[in-house]
Amino acid sequence: MNTQNRRPNMRLHRNLCFAVIDGLHLVFNEGEYADKVIQQLLKRDKRWGSRDRGFVAETVYTIVRYQRLYAEIANVKAPYHRDDLWRIFAVWATLKGIKLPDWKYFTDTPSRKIKGRFDELSKIRKYKESIPDWIDELGVKELGEAEWTKEIAMQNEQADVILRVNTLKTNKADLQLKLQSEDIETEFLPNHPSALKLKERANVFVTQAFKDGWFEVQDASSQLVADYLDVKPGMKVVDVCAGAGGKTLHLASLMENKGQLIAMDIYESKLRKLKVRARRNGVHNIEMKVIDSTKPIKKLHGKADRLLIDAPCSGLGVLRRNPDAKWKLQPEFIENIKKTQQEVLEQYSKMVKSGGKMVYATCSVLPSENQEQVQKFLTTETGQEFTLVKDKKILAYKSGFDGFYMALLEKK
Repeated sequence: MNTQNRRPNMRLHRNLCFAVIDGLHLVFNEGEYADKVIQQLLKRDKRWGSRDRGFVAETVYTIVRYQRLYAEIANVKAPYHRDDLWRIFAVWATLKGIKLPDWKYFTDTPSRKIKGRFDELSKIRKYKESIPDWIDELGVKELGEAEWTKEIAMQNEQADVILRVNTLKTNKADLQLKLQSEDIETEFLPNHPSALKLKERANVFVTQAFKDGWFEVQDASSQLVADYLDVKPGMKVVDVCAGAGGKTLHLASLMENKGQLIAMDIYESKLRKLKVRARRNGVHNIEMKVIDSTKPIKKLHGKADRLLIDAPCSGLGVLRRNPDAKWKLQPEFIENIKKTQQEVLEQYSKMVKSGGKMVYATCSVLPSENQEQVQKFLTTETGQEFTLVKDKKILAYKSGFDGFYMALLEKK
């Protein structure tokens, strides 16, 4: 954490601080998801301006991100009482150089001791980057000390807001101008043909450009996945872990709305969200199928020109976006998810026809979920029909964007 961005002249407002404390209680003690909690909090008071809402969102996210470090300095243990949460909040404020008001919650905050403890603990990676021991050990084992140290530090930086232009409706230059007219400044990103990066964070969902379906919010690394699949208009393409469809919509625009795009997922609720997004994007070549048995998969055996497997994973490449995930993850989850990844590769790859291609992708940085899974698959009976064309490992500290992996395989 950088204490460089100190804001000593900032005044704390009681109702905003209460909102932060309530939010932390929900995330830490009730196990709720940080992004959902923040959405609720931001609706709390109609009179809050964008700076107030920004304060609540950023403060909750920062404290969630550095929970272990702050709790250690505050000398409190989970589950946290309200007094404990105020002590954690006081640590955050002190390190930011904010003068604490004389509220009862702050009566005996030991400011000097806090700074001393911060300097001490910052020498130990698992405190400095605020991660559970087991994740730290796993990262070192898989990436090596030097690489892991840089990667986990980057995973604590706030992620940029990246847009993907919807080429079915517009182009990058026009989108840039349209957003400019709504006071949002963006810049192009080299090597990311459809991406615009916001120069400053803003709520892009209220813009006319968004309502008109000119763009989606999608990280730059994630945007490379659909490109990797090498789709052409008129093909039969299957996205088998479509979720709410960020990559599906990208595929649709690369296919110019021509051909057949089948979006599949085990969760019907996610596909319903995709339906809404597809309508806004002006996409009409998507067919949605819930995977509620093996039937929908078997029906497509040997039929797909292209298959995208955006596999379920640990999400260790996207902690910048989901900082609470590191507290929710359990070691056994990682073991189970690797089995799932093998099963998904084994079962779904049968949909690819001869000469067809598939991409296996994850938002993890662990080789055991990535290249090792692909190598393992290639030795199985099903996998022997495929060859690895190329793969790409994206680490956040090198790219500045999310950690990702993608492998392109071709069926002989």
